[in-house]
Amino acid sequence: MMSRLSSGLHLVIGGARSGKSRYAEKLLEVFPPPRYYVATARILDDEMANRVKLHKERRGSDWTTIEAPFDLPGTLRELCRELKPILVDCITMWLTNVLLSNEQEVMKEVENLCNFFRKMDLPPVVCVTNEVGLGIVPENTLARQFRDVAGICNQMLADVAKTVTWIVAGIPVRIKS
Repeated sequence: MMSRLSSGLHLVIGGARSGKSRYAEKLLEVFPPPRYYVATARILDDEMANRVKLHKERRGSDWTTIEAPFDLPGTLRELCRELKPILVDCITMWLTNVLLSNEQEVMKEVENLCNFFRKMDLPPVVCVTNEVGLGIVPENTLARQFRDVAGICNQMLADVAKTVTWIVAGIPVRIKS
């Protein structure tokens, strides 16, 4: 069941292929265009290029795509001035980019993002993120570091979010209202 989305941060969290992005898109489709889709993925291979293509086709022309693989707070600061709905897809891809480019600064960047959400008057902003802590312990240091950073980031975003929805097998479960 979808309810009218209010202004502020709505965090949508779930596992891979759980239906997070489709749910987030539907939340914002109740608003008239233009709507902003902030893409954090970097297209580094054919498989990712195909995923991006499919996402764009599904959204259609009512969405304006803005690429922000690194400076997510700065991009959001600019877009929020227009008071149009924004979808960020996804936080964990952004974390991957930041972690791989400057692992010493990743938590500072997470804090900057959370501070942005605390201080700004926001239009409806939906952030999609992956729950990565439900599986086995990764075998290598970088994967464990990513899992830990993603878990902490998700906790921090959930704390500042007005609403948090967990997507399980395509079913939205409201865990914070």
